[in-house]
Amino acid sequence: MRALTSSPTAIAASTVILNRPSGRKSSICVRATAAPSGSAAVSGGGVEALEVVEIRERSKKWQWKRQYSINYLEMGSPEESCPASQTVVLVHGFGASIPHWRRNISVLSRSHTVYAVDLLGFGDSDKPPGFMYTMETWAELILDFVEEVVQRPTVLIGNSVGSLACLIAASEPERQEDLVKGLALMNCAGGMNNKAVFDDWRIKLLMPLLLFIDFLLKQRGIASAIFNRVKDRENLKNILMNVYGNKENVDDTLVEIIAEPANREGALDAFVSILTGPPGPNPVKLIPNLTIPVLVLWGDKDSLTPLDGPVGKYFSSLPGQLPNFSLYVLEGVGHCPQDDRPDLVHERLLPWLSNLPSS
Repeated sequence: MRALTSSPTAIAASTVILNRPSGRKSSICVRATAAPSGSAAVSGGGVEALEVVEIRERSKKWQWKRQYSINYLEMGSPEESCPASQTVVLVHGFGASIPHWRRNISVLSRSHTVYAVDLLGFGDSDKPPGFMYTMETWAELILDFVEEVVQRPTVLIGNSVGSLACLIAASEPERQEDLVKGLALMNCAGGMNNKAVFDDWRIKLLMPLLLFIDFLLKQRGIASAIFNRVKDRENLKNILMNVYGNKENVDDTLVEIIAEPANREGALDAFVSILTGPPGPNPVKLIPNLTIPVLVLWGDKDSLTPLDGPVGKYFSSLPGQLPNFSLYVLEGVGHCPQDDRPDLVHERLLPWLSNLPSS
């Protein structure tokens, strides 16, 4: 399957370009209050990580469309004296959930109000049987969440398909203007699955194979066998070792974060629907229409959406073309920068947030 997005890249430069909004000084406001005792542990890169148990204890439920229970976390309330304070919403990638941001929430919440949400079909949110998942559905969920729960202009921060969902939400002309004030994308996916067709001969050549795999996945017995194999903890760890650049952060906690929700009712249906459904809008058509500030962080060791693949090449071409667009390449980092090397992510994300107009 790696042929779909090309082989992993070996980019040496760590920084591509940074465009900052004019007229604002870079500053990071840090609250003096400490994290609750026992709530965090030092993780890779010297970053505090919230304990998964605390994330679950602090989480709340929101009824979306009066039908689906959506799990979310709210943390931090920066003082009014913090001029750079933002409200941010964190959106995870495929198979992940709120705890995938455990190495970021404490750091961000010192100077910003942080929300994190489990998309429908993942984590502790509902996984309705037979539901047809689409990128547009997740984008609608994000906008409704900002409108009904957050209730203020928000910076959307996503990883992988979570990035794409945020991008689609920010591109919604009728609703995003008063809801989304900035967008941070980490290794943005090209689509909900590998059927996202960019102008790449390898993808087009393999399309018949992808459609055949879709057919197999729609056979319940075959899909169940594949899903059981994928969610096996030892297999998951091996997969994650290939996805992460920093192997030290592939620990038992991370494996449990991915594996535990996969054992719940409806998880198999979500797995099949996401892999066999339509890929949804792709970034090439969405990015040019954005006027809000956009920050892109990309791990150069990403084997899923590598920089030398069609999606990575497109994003790499944008600096210098769009004045609202900033891009950093993170050296030695895989597909999930926020958990792989959170220190490098914070080094770029925090100054960018502080340069945005305050909420």
